[in-house]
Amino acid sequence: MTDTENLNKWRLILGKNAEGHIDFSGNGEQVRMFQSMENTLDFLYNMEYGSDIMRTGKSGGSGASSPYVADWINEIRRLFPKRTVEILEKQAIEHFNLTELLLDRKILQKIEPNMDLLKVILQFKHMMKSDVIEEVRRIIKKVVDELTEKLQTEIKRSLLGKLNRNLPSNVKSVRNLDIKRTIKRNLKNYDTEKNQIVLKNVYFNSRTRRYNKWRIIIAVDESGSMLDSIIYSAVMAGIFAKLPMVDTKLIIFDTQVVDLSGYADDPVEVLMGMQLGGGTDIGKAISYCESLCVNPHNTIYVTVTDLYEGGSPAYLIKTCGDIIASGSKMVFLTALDREANPVYDRSIAQALTDMGAFAGAMTPEQLGDHIGKMIS
Repeated sequence: MTDTENLNKWRLILGKNAEGHIDFSGNGEQVRMFQSMENTLDFLYNMEYGSDIMRTGKSGGSGASSPYVADWINEIRRLFPKRTVEILEKQAIEHFNLTELLLDRKILQKIEPNMDLLKVILQFKHMMKSDVIEEVRRIIKKVVDELTEKLQTEIKRSLLGKLNRNLPSNVKSVRNLDIKRTIKRNLKNYDTEKNQIVLKNVYFNSRTRRYNKWRIIIAVDESGSMLDSIIYSAVMAGIFAKLPMVDTKLIIFDTQVVDLSGYADDPVEVLMGMQLGGGTDIGKAISYCESLCVNPHNTIYVTVTDLYEGGSPAYLIKTCGDIIASGSKMVFLTALDREANPVYDRSIAQALTDMGAFAGAMTPEQLGDHIGKMIS
């Protein structure tokens, strides 16, 4: 990096207060580019000093007028690399409460869909007008589809079981290659001149297993602190719902219980139906889940919650004890996301663990492996 580049970056860091002390360097085009960068950064960070630029779209003094929100988004995309744009958009929404980004359809169309944007949208969804809802659905679908694509292969592999070497497979991968059968079936094609087997047919094993249908009942706490886990829960339910050996039930709860089983295969609808916040009655939710059980020995309860019970902890523990005694398996996920950093009521978690339930944090892949072991 040259001295000129370093100097220009320091000027961007210091802002217009450094004007007259440190000036932008370079040719005319470079200076204009850095001045534009400074204007876009001022538009955002002047909020920290009580400026009303964000509301009026104008700045005081003799400088150039600040861009409006939509123009600002266009500018940062033109001037900064993608990673920087994502950071600026995130800070505009989270730290400076620029909810205008979420209330204007044209602006939403320009923001790159990502996990951070999805989390903010879910928190402000109740403020949005009908004309932006379809755009919101598009953003949710884009992020959900990306998460599903990343997770479903590994989850399906965990749940569909071990290699069945008695059945051929249509999945032609090195992982499934049946070396013995391939050699045996091609021995007749041995080339005596080249001293090698000519492979006219290659055979693969099938990754299948015999199974009885399992019912997985997923209950998701709508508390705002569980936001990352809520998103991954919706995605995981969508993946489970499409598997042949699983009958998936999905409920969401706070102090009330809502059964979304009819939408379990559609994470977008599930997330659109979420209402974050409110109290928490885990015992009431578990009791409702118990009513969905048909065959206890083929039922797995997965409850995504921080275990901070707003109802009766004694009732929660008793209900879970009865379910475990009936032969069902119980999993309490205190966090379900890539980071899996939980904050939860450890005393209740310990009581549930002592009864035979699993209580702790998992990544989505770990949950897939865990359930795969349960049903194998």
